[in-house]
Amino acid sequence: MRLEEFNAAGRGDALAALRTCADVTRWCEQLVDRRPYASVDELFAEAASAADPFRPDEVDAALARHPRIGERAHGVSREAALSRSEQAAVDPADVEVQRALRDGNREYEERFGRVFLIRAAGRSAPEILAALRARLENDPDIEARVVGEQLREIALLRLEGMVQP
Repeated sequence: MRLEEFNAAGRGDALAALRTCADVTRWCEQLVDRRPYASVDELFAEAASAADPFRPDEVDAALARHPRIGERAHGVSREAALSRSEQAAVDPADVEVQRALRDGNREYEERFGRVFLIRAAGRSAPEILAALRARLENDPDIEARVVGEQLREIALLRLEGMVQP
């Protein structure tokens, strides 16, 4: 979508487009309500600080549909396609890494009560696994902050792929 299209889109359509980046209502609404943007850079700058910080309830709601790292998102939605693309480095044929991710995901969910979230794009499977293991050592309050930061990184990455000058 070109920036001009985003600026001109109806409120509902613009919100729906942003929800594929991050399903955080307050973030989406702030970005839509502050239109028009003079440049993509202005939109990205606003996206980097809108709804900052994400509240725990917003993060939990956004993660409700998020696939686990190492699991392929199913379906034909844009969000499922983005997730598959972002996790492309996690090879389903690598049984050892898959097992370690499955075990790490389970341990993470037991410890923190949510799915492990990381910006997987541009990271190798061993890097993702190392981050998962390291974050299992985090204090719950620190981890909550890290998850919010990761959600924003994913949102910004997806927004960059969605809106073109």
